[in-house]
Amino acid sequence: MNPSNAPDLSLRELQSLVDAWIQRVGVRYFSEMTNLAILMEEVGELSRIFARTFGDQSFKKSDQSYNLPDELADILFVLVCLANQTGVDLQAAMQANLEKKTHRDAERHQNNPKLREAASKPAAEDRST
Repeated sequence: MNPSNAPDLSLRELQSLVDAWIQRVGVRYFSEMTNLAILMEEVGELSRIFARTFGDQSFKKSDQSYNLPDELADILFVLVCLANQTGVDLQAAMQANLEKKTHRDAERHQNNPKLREAASKPAAEDRST
């Protein structure tokens, strides 16, 4: 899924790209605490979209021009900044995390009747309204 025909990026390449942008445009990284606060703010914006799109709240006029891909990218950008600042290799971290989950949850989700039950039910409501 690459609508722009841009080459796919690895997480390491993304970390390098964000770091180069910070050095060139952003002057320097915000402090880790500031970036954590910004991350929470961005997650809050995503939550607002989800509460109105998939939840029970309705959109206000000020909410109607949301851009879900942009909000997700904002979160990813700040998360990458935090990884860069703290020396975390996200590529290695994700690989290790998926291995951990695969080992830990090898049968857990397959044996979860709640997941099987939800998969067999039709959608309870039309989300387009």
